[in-house]
Amino acid sequence: MNRMNKTLMALMCCLPLALAAQENDKQALDSLLTAWHQAASDADFDAYFGLMAPGAAFIGTDASENWDKEAFMAFSRPYFEQGKAWSFKAVQRNIYLGPDGKTAWFDELLDTWMQLCRGSGAAVKTPGGWKIAHYVLSMTIPNEEVDGAILLKKASDSLVRARLSGEIQD
Repeated sequence: MNRMNKTLMALMCCLPLALAAQENDKQALDSLLTAWHQAASDADFDAYFGLMAPGAAFIGTDASENWDKEAFMAFSRPYFEQGKAWSFKAVQRNIYLGPDGKTAWFDELLDTWMQLCRGSGAAVKTPGGWKIAHYVLSMTIPNEEVDGAILLKKASDSLVRARLSGEIQD
């Protein structure tokens, strides 16, 4: 057997192992996201924030909701302490792995008290397992309802833009 054939055989033998590792990572990420949402539903503050990476970010549905992990913890603590955090259940989820095997991104359609929402984000593989590094929660609006949604949020969006441009001081 020549050198090229040996190399090809070695690669073919390793391919199933690589695919199995990717599938295991996708399952681990799916479990991570499910456990994260369950921890919020159970109002388990430590479990919820323990599944987020140090320096993680959470972007909420309101234009003002762009928090680092510490700020999100401070915002969320009263809800968790009252036993009334939020309950999101994934009805669809897609997970993608980066070529380095240490990063992933995902999107999920969620059943929430706001009806259907979209969650998307990124995760990193740490020595302690996968952790959520960035999460964005968005409300879904049917295309045929966008004009009405624009009217509903126009005044508040104008205030946010004015604050961000410095036209209004808080």
